[in-house]
Amino acid sequence: MAINSMTGFARTEGGLDDHAWVWEIRSVNAKGLDLRFRPPPGYESLDPQVRARVGKKFKRGSVSVNLQTRREGGGGAYRINEDFLAQVVGRMDALAKEVPNAGPPSLDGILGLRGVIEPVDEVMAEDAFERIAKAMMADLDKALDGLAAMRAEEGRRLLAVMTGQIDQVAGLTERAATVAGTQPEAIRQRLNEQVQRLIDDNPGMPEERLAQEAAMLMTKADIREELDRLIAHTAAAREMLEKADGPVGRRLDFLCQEFNREANTLCSKSPDTDLTAIGLDLKTVIDQLREQVQNIE
Repeated sequence: MAINSMTGFARTEGGLDDHAWVWEIRSVNAKGLDLRFRPPPGYESLDPQVRARVGKKFKRGSVSVNLQTRREGGGGAYRINEDFLAQVVGRMDALAKEVPNAGPPSLDGILGLRGVIEPVDEVMAEDAFERIAKAMMADLDKALDGLAAMRAEEGRRLLAVMTGQIDQVAGLTERAATVAGTQPEAIRQRLNEQVQRLIDDNPGMPEERLAQEAAMLMTKADIREELDRLIAHTAAAREMLEKADGPVGRRLDFLCQEFNREANTLCSKSPDTDLTAIGLDLKTVIDQLREQVQNIE
């Protein structure tokens, strides 16, 4: 039995040679699997691998994957932008005439201008990149395992909550059956009123047609069908939760819609306030159940 939530977070750190990285993964509920991953410059080739690993691990959820990389020790190459430096030097004479009171430019000042000295992106050798990418993917797998563990733990907590809510639905269904069974007079009186209203509105209606209309009214007043369906839906929900061996969120969400349909019909057929109150309590619990189901994978 395994019910998994779609909510979770995981983080792993790693490094190789002078490279270091951090994976962070966040997951929230969604109708399907929605992956968001923007690799840092130079690591675009990791995108297909990340998507394949996430897709293999999860079936639903909005998953955001973030990768941060850095070079340890601050080592990096720089170069002087000769073209830009030539433009700056070429403007010296003109600037001296425009600002005659300014002091002569210093070498430090010129080199300190933005754009004169710029970093050079070092391209890793292919074999070095493959080693680093392999180590990165291993740490991504650890983060995915951590996220799966958190989603499973949250799923266990949701399972306890939903089981209690299904128990409430079952209890309210039993109460509705009891109330309906002890109120035949109220149901009979309501039917008599509806039949009398039908006769008053249609004085010339043939007896055969009147009997058909009365039978239809009796059928509409009978809530046994709704109670039977609520009992069947409750059993189906318990079975899904107890024997889940994969994602069941969508099936449970559909079942909640069916629960709600029967509760609405029960309220519309209710002959008095007691049964209506039970129907409204049913709708409240079913809405709460569906809120929890929205977080199930």
